[in-house]
Amino acid sequence: MTDQDKQTLIEFPCDFPIKVMGETRDDFAETIIAVIREQLPDFAAGAIEMRASSGGHFISLTCTVHVTSKPQLDDIYRTLTSHPLVKVVL
Repeated sequence: MTDQDKQTLIEFPCDFPIKVMGETRDDFAETIIAVIREQLPDFAAGAIEMRASSGGHFISLTCTVHVTSKPQLDDIYRTLTSHPLVKVVL
């Protein structure tokens, strides 16, 4: 365990759910999968739950990623939050 891993309550490796929200677009899920695969090439599309907002203008994806370290998880968050289609990452 590295010093960075000790700075979190999360035990690695683990499956970690990340919620990604953006405007509803036909290619939103495919785009988010591609962004995650930049960090995790084996990320499976089946690890996503999709939900539309009540008005249908927004979509949220809960992407469960298998991460091995805090830096890896941080990199995924940074990549997602910097993408122009993404409004919020939780």
